[in-house]
Amino acid sequence: MANEIFDRETLLDLTVNMIPLFIIAFFMVAFAVFPLFGRGDLLAMAVQYGLLLVPFVALAVLTYLSGKAIAGDEKRSTVFLQGQATVDEPTELHEYESQAEAAAVDDDSPAELESSDGETTQNDDETTRN
Repeated sequence: MANEIFDRETLLDLTVNMIPLFIIAFFMVAFAVFPLFGRGDLLAMAVQYGLLLVPFVALAVLTYLSGKAIAGDEKRSTVFLQGQATVDEPTELHEYESQAEAAAVDDDSPAELESSDGETTQNDDETTRN
C-alpha cells in the first residue's frame, strides 16, 4: 500500500480550507465561460483573474503546509482521546489502541467458544460437545 501523506482525520481537518478552494475554482471556470467585461478588455480580465488566482494559490499552499504540520505533529507528540486532554491522568491514544489489541488477542485465546446453535467448541479443535 502506498505511503499516504494525510490520513482520514487530517483530511477532515483540512476540508475547512478545501471548500473555499472549490468555490474559487468554480468562479474561475464561470468567468472563463461567461466573461463579465467581454473578451476585449484584457486589463479588466487580468485584474479579475488575478484577484481569484492569487488567493487560490495562497490558500492551496497554506492548506498543504497546515496539513503537513497537523500530520507531523500527530506523529511527534502525544495524542489524547477526544475530550481527555484536560482530564487528570488521561489515556493516550497509543495506550488505548494497545489495550484494544490486547483485548482482541485475549478474545482469540483457546477458551471455549459457544456457537449460535448452543454447541460448545474449544478453539484449538480438541473436543466438540453437543
